[in-house]
Amino acid sequence: MHTTLISAVELAQHLTDPDWVVLDCRHDLMNPDAGRDAFAAGHIQNAQFAHLDSALSGAKRGADGVFRGRHPLPERSALIETLRGWGVNDTTQVLAYDAHGGMFAARLWWLLRWIGHPAVAVLDGGLAAWQAQGLPLVTPVAPRAPGNITEQHTLTRTVNVADLLANLDSGEHSVVDARAPDRYRGENETIDPVGGHIPGAKNRFFKDNLRADGRFKDGAELKREFAPLFDAPQTAIMQCGSGVTACHNLLALEVAGLHGAALYPGSWSEWCADPARPVASGA
Repeated sequence: MHTTLISAVELAQHLTDPDWVVLDCRHDLMNPDAGRDAFAAGHIQNAQFAHLDSALSGAKRGADGVFRGRHPLPERSALIETLRGWGVNDTTQVLAYDAHGGMFAARLWWLLRWIGHPAVAVLDGGLAAWQAQGLPLVTPVAPRAPGNITEQHTLTRTVNVADLLANLDSGEHSVVDARAPDRYRGENETIDPVGGHIPGAKNRFFKDNLRADGRFKDGAELKREFAPLFDAPQTAIMQCGSGVTACHNLLALEVAGLHGAALYPGSWSEWCADPARPVASGA
């Protein structure tokens, strides 16, 4: 079972395994059609397309009308139905990839763990690593029979905005922001209406989890780099702009053997939507 990362060479050896499902998570935050267009132009054999907005996210506003962030978690039942439509069973090994260092594939990885499915991994190095091995892309989309995956005990932890507000006073948890340093500081904000970060949050840009070739650093190096950010992973909360790249940091923590950190799904996009919540800027 693969539970964090898989190499392009190993994935290529299993493309015809009947209970392996490959999902293409390519996306562009500024152009929501870009991932689907790229998938149509060429993808890994037997892969299916997983759109961040429609498949891996839920409604931006809850039943109470309150804004939940740019990429709220989908309803668990809806996610289960989506996964079944991709042919995922309880026994399926799921593999996710993108062309962005894993920033979107890690969201799918976390969602599978959220519903208690441990057999999910991200293609290390993404599509670039695949093509670097001379492996082909195809255009036909292979049909799959519906799957029967069921929800199991979650393998993740989440917190909500109330927990973050309480933490401003208690300081019990270390909040780690995965956005680029300039956005964390409140500079060059082009996605959310307010720049800055949650007071007390520390910055760990998700791209710092990667080597120059786009593959993840090894576990020992990641462990050293995350060490100054929290006393224990169980006291850490990962967040970002909208709960997507925070999953990349959570994947890196798993690679490093640092288990138990929580995700704040609404992240900065939810936090900054209420002007009553405090905002910090600078380093």
